[in-house]
Amino acid sequence: MSQTIVLIPARMASTRLPGKPLADIHGEPMIVHVWRRAREANIGEVVVATDSEPVATAVEKAGGRAVMTRGDHPSGSDRIFEALEALDPEHRVGIVVNVQGDLPTVPAADIHAARTLLKDEAVDIGTLAAVIRDPHELTNPSVVKAHGRPVAPGRLTATTFTRADAKGAGPHYHHIGLYAYRRAALERFVKLPPSANEQRERLEQLRALDAGMRIDIAIVESVPLGVDTSEDLEKARRMLAR
Repeated sequence: MSQTIVLIPARMASTRLPGKPLADIHGEPMIVHVWRRAREANIGEVVVATDSEPVATAVEKAGGRAVMTRGDHPSGSDRIFEALEALDPEHRVGIVVNVQGDLPTVPAADIHAARTLLKDEAVDIGTLAAVIRDPHELTNPSVVKAHGRPVAPGRLTATTFTRADAKGAGPHYHHIGLYAYRRAALERFVKLPPSANEQRERLEQLRALDAGMRIDIAIVESVPLGVDTSEDLEKARRMLAR
């Protein structure tokens, strides 16, 4: 398999929880916890891509590596592409795994699962989903529903992603925004203009589908906690205390 790098985009300008990459969880910044989970996946070098010197310093103090990026990127995908080009101008890396910087409890096995999807040469992008078990999620527009065609046990080829209510018989799937890209797919993706479906749903992965890229989905046990609010942060502290 191609050489892999794991990139974690982290920016300080969160509107709901300002400065969240440096939020303390049991004596360490949240971004360091995410970096550790990604290292545990053991699939390649892990680097934090950030626009913040304090974030970079915190990662390096923990023994990690960080790379500075511009502060005006519209998405994490654009940030990791800038980081990738800076870190690997020789294009030795063929696979890029994008782990969000606000997932301090993400299982290492889930990161590995997204990467494993790219063993199939026909797949451009790998991502994750979990079966929706809470009925309230079926009608929550904040929960992105993944739809796909089964291609193997525990694996789908995506047909669409939507915020609309889930309808019909299940199972229904909660999409998890963690991605493994072929380098060529990531480069093509960030250079494409937003598609009409992407703008309507506010879901950038639809840009890839609309451009004919194949996205496969690994079904995992549960949705990792994304830290967006102070309440989420307290929950993460409780979970990691266990």
